[in-house]
Amino acid sequence: MNIQRKYSLPNCTLLLEGLSDVSRAAHFQELRPELSILVNAECYLSGYNQPLTGGREFFESLVRAVSAYAQEFLSSVPNPQAHNQESELVEFQKIGSDQHRLIVHSESAPEGFESNPTNYSQRPPIQIDLNTVQLFDLVEAVDQFFADSQTLPELSLELQPVTRRYGGASPAFIRQAVPAAVGVSSLAVAAIAFNMIPPPQVRPPQSQPDDKTSSITPNITPSASAATTPLTAAAATPIAAANPTSTPPVKNLESLLTTVPEITDASQLRALNRQVYNQIHPAWTNRLGLKQELIYRLGVAADGAIVGYKAVNKEANEGIGQTPLPNLLYNPANRAPISNEPIAQFRVVFTPEGVLQVSPWRGYLRTPEVIGTKISDANIVKGLNQKLYNTVRRNWGGKPTFKRDLKYRVAVNKDGVIADYEPLNQVAFDYFRETPLPKMFQSIYGSNVAAPNNQEPLAHFQVVFKPSGTLEVTPWRGYQ
Repeated sequence: MNIQRKYSLPNCTLLLEGLSDVSRAAHFQELRPELSILVNAECYLSGYNQPLTGGREFFESLVRAVSAYAQEFLSSVPNPQAHNQESELVEFQKIGSDQHRLIVHSESAPEGFESNPTNYSQRPPIQIDLNTVQLFDLVEAVDQFFADSQTLPELSLELQPVTRRYGGASPAFIRQAVPAAVGVSSLAVAAIAFNMIPPPQVRPPQSQPDDKTSSITPNITPSASAATTPLTAAAATPIAAANPTSTPPVKNLESLLTTVPEITDASQLRALNRQVYNQIHPAWTNRLGLKQELIYRLGVAADGAIVGYKAVNKEANEGIGQTPLPNLLYNPANRAPISNEPIAQFRVVFTPEGVLQVSPWRGYLRTPEVIGTKISDANIVKGLNQKLYNTVRRNWGGKPTFKRDLKYRVAVNKDGVIADYEPLNQVAFDYFRETPLPKMFQSIYGSNVAAPNNQEPLAHFQVVFKPSGTLEVTPWRGYQ
């Protein structure tokens, strides 16, 4: 019985004709008959009027070439089975990205294709150009044939791996492998380069020169002589160093006093006490905001220059910026460097009430005396006493607000001109502006804190301003 099998797709149709085996056909006569003997195979391709025809050898070669070329096209791995023109009747060649050539070395060329009908052995091969869509319709038709178990069941497609020599390096593999290879190579080059770099040398920390932290004022230009003095070699106190606002760094007074003598003379301390007060008092302009007393220990040279300070309490350490002390430190640019000069110490207190208190750090070892030459003639002193009383009385007016006597030491020259004045008690400090003394002193010297005139003999008096408005002027009898 003649049996036909047809595998049809839009661009390709396979038509097989054959016979079934007699014995197996009798056994399976009720079933779909098996095509076991292929008589004729026809392959219809779109665009061509005549099909490719042939027997079993042609059909088996066609299915092997189609399968091999499809694998080569999809994997980009050359497959020699698709181009075996020596032992196969059918082969494929790729002629473009979307063009494929089907070549049939047929023993009998069908009509409609270029061939030489007079000599089959000398016929040129049939060449049919397919696009990719036609190619895969042909592949699908072949797959349908292999899926049909009732058609040539003994014919199966034996897939064999392509040998390694045909594998080569595919572009996809190259695209994936190149970045990794470049990365590994770069890492290797970097490792070699780092190995060529010598290891860093470990240097032990070097101690910083002390003079960097022992400068006295920010505008000091360090000089060789200053760097060698004990004063500049002294280190800042721990408290001062911990205070970020304490600029410039202050001197360590205790260390300084171990190298220089200390001024202990009561009279000199008394005079220096006034100079220290007269420096700090007008410079302390902002007296608001203090919640606690700020207590400092000051070092003062014999000429009254403040060479250093040290905070005594915690509040003083934190509130140094609220005091004028950093700006009052002596400037070596304006004064010769201190070298082995005697130093006096004072206790300076800034109170929350805005009162400045200055006193010798160790107090007075004896009663101080007024320094300088004195006018001792009694008649002259008596005349100067009356002249001073008249001058002060004439300039003192208004109703006093203080409740206690204001006591001052006032010095005048031989002409009765005020040369110096000094409060003798705390209330005299507090209410000195209610007396005419500051204005009188300023009118002569331009400042009420000018240094006392010790260059000429002076007559000293005690002047007392009483709350009742009474004024007393008496010859000086010394500090009480």
